[in-house]
Amino acid sequence: MIWYNARVAQALWRRPSPGIVTVQADNLPMKNSPAKKILVVDDEHDVTELLAYKFKQENYDVQVINDPLLIMGRARQFQPDLVILDIMMPELNGLQVCRMLRADAVMKNIPIIFLTARGEAEDRVKGLETGADDYLAKPFDTRELMLRVQAIFKRLAQPNGGAPVEKVFTLGKIVIDVEKHQLTVRGQDVELTATEFRLLRLLVERKGRVQSREHLLVNVWNYEADIETRTVDTHIRRLREKLGTEADLIETVRGVGYRAVEG
Repeated sequence: MIWYNARVAQALWRRPSPGIVTVQADNLPMKNSPAKKILVVDDEHDVTELLAYKFKQENYDVQVINDPLLIMGRARQFQPDLVILDIMMPELNGLQVCRMLRADAVMKNIPIIFLTARGEAEDRVKGLETGADDYLAKPFDTRELMLRVQAIFKRLAQPNGGAPVEKVFTLGKIVIDVEKHQLTVRGQDVELTATEFRLLRLLVERKGRVQSREHLLVNVWNYEADIETRTVDTHIRRLREKLGTEADLIETVRGVGYRAVEG
């Protein structure tokens, strides 16, 4: 098990740490084709050096930023497939950065994983409510981080599992247009993150049937292990807020999970 710490980072990757470092996967066996692009934003050089090294080993194309003020310009230029983001950074914290990315028309659907020393339950809830797809506390096991990254990319690569896609789903006054990736509630457009959209779509597709938290974790987040189920509860709460008057159509089944019901 490899845990993040300065000694490990220095042992694994010895090179100067400028504000932005680009790491290419040269001379490594091909594991991902084409290489997925990951942007790591953390003011701690030891963290970014370690992650650059580990992602390079897995043949990802990585850029790291130690100054959060550079994030928007670098993200637009690099166009990452995933962002790993610290929260406790000077001048611009990770929650603010996440909101900026979610408000950007081009980058609003890029998956975000918070990787931060703030590991209390309320911190995780706040991070997920801000729009992150996942949350991992420091100190962290790099193998777990890699598995979470792989799970996100696997989910994005097979959004429909190869099954025929029904294009429009309805639940009461809720209309989900899969092809347009659009949600309307009582005729009004409602913005959802990519994860919120997948969660609502699954519930509506299987309306009337209870979906356990574990089932949702596997089918929405693509997790196959016992992950903190608060992730599901937090996304359901945020989803209900966005559904407004139709929030009651997502019903809690105490001790089990959730189901979508007709009004």
